[in-house]
Amino acid sequence: MSGGERFGHGLVLGKFYPPHAGHHHLVRTAQDRCERLTVLVCAASVESVPLADRVAWMREAHPGADVVGAVDDIPVDLHDPAVWEAHMAIFRSAVGRPVDAVFTSEAYGAELARRFGAQEVCVDPARKLFPVSGTAVRADPVACWEFLGPAVRAALTRRVVVLGAESTGTTTLSRDLAAHYRARGGVWAGTGWVAEYGREYSEEKLAAARAADPAASWSDVTFASREFPVIARRQDEAEERAARLGSPVLFCDTDSFATGIWHERYMGGRNAEVEKTAALTRRDLYLLTDDADVPFEDDGLRDGPRLRPWMTGRFREELTATGRPFLTLRGDRATRLAAAVTAVDALLAAGRHFADPLPENR
Repeated sequence: MSGGERFGHGLVLGKFYPPHAGHHHLVRTAQDRCERLTVLVCAASVESVPLADRVAWMREAHPGADVVGAVDDIPVDLHDPAVWEAHMAIFRSAVGRPVDAVFTSEAYGAELARRFGAQEVCVDPARKLFPVSGTAVRADPVACWEFLGPAVRAALTRRVVVLGAESTGTTTLSRDLAAHYRARGGVWAGTGWVAEYGREYSEEKLAAARAADPAASWSDVTFASREFPVIARRQDEAEERAARLGSPVLFCDTDSFATGIWHERYMGGRNAEVEKTAALTRRDLYLLTDDADVPFEDDGLRDGPRLRPWMTGRFREELTATGRPFLTLRGDRATRLAAAVTAVDALLAAGRHFADPLPENR
């Protein structure tokens, strides 16, 4: 929408808890009609999405706007002038300059504009273009998935990691899970799968060794400790990209936490940089593929059948010690998949909990 009167400085104000397509439409409309636009993100301390995250999400979605944040712990009462003034003190301090137009889809927009000494511009108050609200997203993010941007999807996606020792079926199970959920259709059709970057990295190292010596085998390949933080970071980067694009669940064939165990297996100890990387991203469920019931197969990049029980034990010990939720899977391929689907369905059924915003008297 580019028609209508133009303004010098416009304002869009909201909780963006979390931001959705309706919010983005409002901001884009305001940007089209203003020389400069401030987006003020107001968050209460009781809310469960940090202010910094909401500001970052809005800045990413609207790089041309001046996105600022403010903590506002005053309950809303549209009938109390003193409460209004308390809010306005926060708003004026955060915005920091006069406002020419307030762009809003809310009924209180006229009064907000009046108190700023600005003109109200009402944008799609009936939500016909984007039938969604922050309340609806908080109540059921999955039902509102189509209205969420990449950054919010990445934050809300349930991340399921399949990990285990060599030749225990992690790739098979993670692929099977992604295919199972894609087959459900609808919002689930875009369910993503993240490959194990460490395997790609290992294939490249073996190819380099064979370029130097065509007779080289996996036993001739060596690792240095400094390589594992690179593997961990690139694994997490691939996971983050996939989480921004897919359905409400993402399946990963290993992660940076598992990279720490692989460092231990090859280097004989832990790596602080890998541990730091692993702590940056939350995962909702780990599926540990037990080495029992799965025969060892040497695919040219494996050499440790005797170490499989030790690695399974180390995964279990570290998952337990760090408080990560996990399920150990045993049995044949179909049995493992069925148990994994049951666990993931329970995770999805639990939903996402958002703390209630402060009370509002409208």
